Amino acid sequence: MKLANRVSDIAESVTLDITSKAKKMVKEGIDVVSFAAGEPDFDTPKHIKDAAIKAINEGFTKYTPSSGMPELKDAIAQKFKKDNGLDYTPAQIVVSNGAKHSLANIFQALCEAGDEVIIPSPYWLSYPAMVNLAEAKNVFVEAKQENNFRVTEKDLEAKITRKTKCFVLNSPSNPTGAIYDSDDLKVIARLAVKHKFFVISDEIYEKLIYGNKKHLSIASLGKDINDLTITVNGVSKSYSMTGWRIGYAAGPIEVMKAISNLQSHAASNPASISQKATLAALTQDQSCVEEMKRAFEKRRDMMVSRINSMKKISCIKPDGAFYVFCDISKLGIGSVKLANKLLDEARVAVIPGEPFGADTLYGLASRLAKRLSVRAWTE
Repeated sequence: MKLANRVSDIAESVTLDITSKAKKMVKEGIDVVSFAAGEPDFDTPKHIKDAAIKAINEGFTKYTPSSGMPELKDAIAQKFKKDNGLDYTPAQIVVSNGAKHSLANIFQALCEAGDEVIIPSPYWLSYPAMVNLAEAKNVFVEAKQENNFRVTEKDLEAKITRKTKCFVLNSPSNPTGAIYDSDDLKVIARLAVKHKFFVISDEIYEKLIYGNKKHLSIASLGKDINDLTITVNGVSKSYSMTGWRIGYAAGPIEVMKAISNLQSHAASNPASISQKATLAALTQDQSCVEEMKRAFEKRRDMMVSRINSMKKISCIKPDGAFYVFCDISKLGIGSVKLANKLLDEARVAVIPGEPFGADTLYGLASRLAKRLSVRAWTE
């Protein structure tokens, strides 16, 4: 039996593989310190869970419109206006089964064979797989450590061709925590408008930004770039709702209509109960987000300090998200081998940098968890 090339060429997720291995060890009674899967370790806030329970008790368990229930799309439109200065109508919004589903929809709707998608490296490991599934070509542009993991105008422009269809912008970034400021975004917007390619702006970590840094949506920089931008967000990271599977995207009406049609045939609608929970998340008390952010910032400071006190590992302090991307070049070992060695010998689960596009120089993408016990092992 021969499978389709589009699935045969997709590698398994290293993130999920190591996370599963760590969970198996825990079930076997082994004490594992996990910096693996990219999810908050807080419980979903009570008022959000209460909204879901209420929906179940009231029988809100049937199909909804495929692109999301109207009241949730209204709330998302209001969120975009308030937080991002973006005027999207509900018709320009599609609610999906997580931001990952939103992104997969976008690539399927925009890309075809021969198209090129520019992705800054290091990158979230699922972007290239999604591009491959859309039968387009990945074009990687290095986001250098000396530029705080942001692409420069020169490096980006060198990758643009007549076949460039999209640029993937992830700010704050998974795995580096890098944030693109106003000047960075203006450069990207100018190049997108000049060369007529779409910007897919993944803003899933927008509420997890530390210090004096601020989030800015590239689509807010003017009509020309707004018409070329699809903005992606969701509730998984900000509200600790990774398992609820709700993400959303907004953009030009013709693009979003195509995505809505695609989703209606591929997945019907997002879970009705999760949509009710998301409505509560977006419209009710936001103090839970601030509480989690303060905890993550404290953990970030502790982890960065501990890592940079080690002899052979270092890192740049991330401005956003909840990861630390480490430079392991002085250890003389590949990130995959090191990750397995740490789990097997030190009982510490980390994610190797190789599938994120940066193996030999940087190495590990680690969730900012409560404990850090790698020091003795690495020294």
